[in-house]
Parts: sequence; structure tokens; C-alpha cells
Amino acid sequence: MALRFRKSIKLAPGLRMNLSGSGVSWSLGPRGASVGIGRRGTYLNSGIPGTGLYSRQRLSGGSASSPQTSRPGSKQMEITVSISDDGTLTFKDSSGNTIAEDLIEAAKKQQGDKIKALIQGKCDEINEQVEALGRIHEYTSPPVAHAFQPKAFAETRPVAPASKTPGFFCKLIKSCVEKVERENAKAIERHAEDAAEWERRKTEHEAAERTEAEFLDKLNAGNVDAIEHYFEAVLQDIAWPKETLVVFDMLSPGTLAIDVDLPEIEDMPNKTATVPQRGFKLSVKEMGATQVQKLYMRHVHAVGFRIAGEAFSASPKIEEVILSAYSQRPDKTTGKMEDQYLYSVGIPRAKWIAIDFGNLGQVDVVDAFTRFELRRDMTKTGVFKPIEPFEGKK
Repeated sequence: MALRFRKSIKLAPGLRMNLSGSGVSWSLGPRGASVGIGRRGTYLNSGIPGTGLYSRQRLSGGSASSPQTSRPGSKQMEITVSISDDGTLTFKDSSGNTIAEDLIEAAKKQQGDKIKALIQGKCDEINEQVEALGRIHEYTSPPVAHAFQPKAFAETRPVAPASKTPGFFCKLIKSCVEKVERENAKAIERHAEDAAEWERRKTEHEAAERTEAEFLDKLNAGNVDAIEHYFEAVLQDIAWPKETLVVFDMLSPGTLAIDVDLPEIEDMPNKTATVPQRGFKLSVKEMGATQVQKLYMRHVHAVGFRIAGEAFSASPKIEEVILSAYSQRPDKTTGKMEDQYLYSVGIPRAKWIAIDFGNLGQVDVVDAFTRFELRRDMTKTGVFKPIEPFEGKK
């Protein structure tokens, strides 16, 4: 039976990836980068995440300020080369029309290295995004107390201006003396304003320092409100693969219970890419069912590991984390979608701190949970059967 939690966090997916049945791609901006080849040189066109705008960077050749000359009768045009997630290479002119085969071959001969670099970049992107799903745990924070690191106010106090003195001849003219006096008065007034603004910023800085120190003291002391605020902020700051719901509650002093809504296996990317040694191709192949299951197995454990770790990092007063992870799956007796728990684990701090957090790349995140009290019915290839989660210790 699931617990009733008092605090929930909806974690929006990071801008870095967008999981779908067709694979991983940039979620904003154009689909992939492109190389433009034209009389003014070669450019890399790419999207600026979060804006929908394009950036354009010169790679080689040409000058934007001095047009190039060509032989009489020669044909000049700009060609844009792009590659899709399925490995399809597209060559188009400036109007967006597909160009003739002879022009494609000319582009490959003239800018072959740039086109191959574009293909390799897409290959690396596809594979890296897939591999990263099973490595989320490698960035887990260590379970150490929060030490306040004071930061000095970096701005120097404004220096008072030196008063101007009227020259010999200026002293003979009343208006000249009055002008110098007005300038001195304005300089003093500006300095007073600058000094007041400096004092205001210094006061704000010192107040922020005190607030941070007090907040960290509360975290280290186990203040529930501080723990909830910090835990939520840390989880929100992580770039998650997809929208995830995390709910949690302090069951008793020192025991934090967490429920995690995991992605479904259908949301996992199912393609990998390779670049053949010859030609201008990107080979994108579907992963086998077992490969996808194993990726899902690593991913869902990595998610749980990361969340549990950030909970222990929130406060040294958290002595135990009870984490239960579920996903929406069809009931085999009714066919209806329902929440089914895939694993539930009780982790005491005493065992958690034995992990080498400086060497998480060597941790088998699936096996790591077997060191704790664990409920999990899973095959070696990552096929889960539903389990009853821990209800926690009240």
C-alpha cells in the first residue's frame, strides 16, 4: 500500500533531451545542426536552445565583406546539408529545394570533412544521450554536512572626489568660481549617492550571507521545512529525461519516505548509431528488446539512486531513506493501466556512507541496492514484476 505524502515535486524534463519512441533529439530549436556551403564560405548552422533561433558560425572559406569572383558561366549557389535522427542526409538549396545529384557529389568533394564531422556529431549525440540514461547516479552528491563558506563583499567603497580649486584667473571672475563650486557640489552629491548605493548592496550581501548561514544551520540540525525546501530545489535543478513526480514525507525524525513515478519502458530510446568507414552515411539501428530492457533497468535504478543520494545530502540528520519507485503498466488480469511498484528499498545512512562517491562510475547501480533492505522481483535482463512497497516505520 502506498503512503500518503504531504509534499510533491513535479520535475520538468531538462532542455538537453526529449525522449520519444523515435529516439533522442534536441527539444528546442532546429532538428540537428546543418552545414551551409556557398560562395561566401562554409557555415555551421545550429539552434540556440530555448529561443527557437539559429546561430551561424563560419567554418572556412570566403569573406562576408568582399564578394568572390567566379569564372564566366560558372554556377554559384548555397547548399545546406542536414542530418535527421534516422540518419538521413539532406542537401538543399537556399530555397529549401532538394538539389541535383551532381551538385551533391560536388559538395561532398569540396567539403567532405565538414559533412563527415556533421555525421559523426549526430552519431555521438544519439549514443551519448542513450548511454547517459544509465549514468544519472554518477553525479549524486556525497552525504556530507553543509559547511558555510562566507563570501566577502567584493566591491570597494567609492572614493570621495577631490575638490577642484579655481585657478588664478578663474578667481578673478565670479561666474568661473561659482561654476567650480557647482561642479564640486555635484561631485559630492554623486559620491554621496554612490556611497549610499554601495552601502545598500553591502547590507544586502551581508543579509544574504546571514540567511544562507542560518539556513545551512537548520539543514544540519534537521529542520523539516529547510530539508523540504533544499531537497525540492536540488531535484528541480537536475536535468531529468522526462517529467517525473516525486512525493515525500518525514515519517519520523530522521526517516524520509519517497515515492518516485518512473518513466515507462516505452519512453526509452530504442536506437543506436554508427558511422561506416566509407561513404557519407549514418547507420541508425533499433536496439533489441533485451537491450532496451537492460537500459531501462539501469535507468530506473540510477534515478532512484540519485534521488536517495540527494535526500541524504540534504541533512546529516536524515538517518534513513525509504524509496519506492513505480510506473504505469497494464494489469495482466484486466488490461487497465495502473501504478505498479518495481522496487522498494530501505537505505540506512550507516550503509550509504560506505559508498565511494568519488568513484561512482565504477558502481553497478542495479547491484548497489542489494546492499540494503530491498523488495524487487526482476530478472537479470530487466523484466520487472510488481511488488508491494515498504510502508515505512512510523
